[in-house]
Amino acid sequence: MHPNRRKRVKGVAIYRPFTYGSIAKLIDPAHRPPNLPSEHTHQWTVWVRGLDNEDITYWLRKVQFKLHETYSQSLRTIESPEAFEVTETGWGEFEITIKLFFVPEAGEKTQSIYHTLKLHPYGPDAERIRENKEPVVSQAYEEVIFNEPVEPFYDILTSGAVQPTRGKGVSKGSKQAALKKGGERTAEIPFNESPDNPFSQKTEAKELDRLNEAMKSVEMLLKKERTKLTAREKELEELRKSEGAVLRGK
Repeated sequence: MHPNRRKRVKGVAIYRPFTYGSIAKLIDPAHRPPNLPSEHTHQWTVWVRGLDNEDITYWLRKVQFKLHETYSQSLRTIESPEAFEVTETGWGEFEITIKLFFVPEAGEKTQSIYHTLKLHPYGPDAERIRENKEPVVSQAYEEVIFNEPVEPFYDILTSGAVQPTRGKGVSKGSKQAALKKGGERTAEIPFNESPDNPFSQKTEAKELDRLNEAMKSVEMLLKKERTKLTAREKELEELRKSEGAVLRGK
């Protein structure tokens, strides 16, 4: 990068939300591929996606998934404009290292996150999911923070400029094409959740309410414990006074 293009936008931090996770489902014996290893029981996909499937390729260039070493080519690298996901089959759960590579204009180091692949349901809905043979979804919300980005990258993050495509054109109906027509990019969380995205302002508000209620419960418990402690200290003080009076009487 030219020295003049390394100038950073001071005092600015820009965040971009995304989700990562996996979905796994039992392999139907009636449609089992003939060459599939006999011990493989599930098909699964691990991914990195924009919130509510928003485009993230303007700041994320490629994603590297490190699978269990028993897989051939356990290091899978997916580069935009392909979807940042890997689909495989297997029988066991394991931790997947996900490494994020940003666009060249960012001038940022790679970042790593970690996801545990889940094939079996857990929690209060586990029995229902198991009985209905529903897919097992495990996903998380995350934010990447670009602190004082360089000016070219700041422009990309905020202006709606579209990154050049690599080997593929941009369709007229794509989100990239829509961005190209104008309008600033946003990092706002959607107001309502959707089937593909459980993260929204509503769910965030519910979670905050739940945390507030939990804090109130903790405060009430602490108040009760303080009252008990005060009573015990008072009782101990009275015992000390009574013992002192007995000793003086002797």
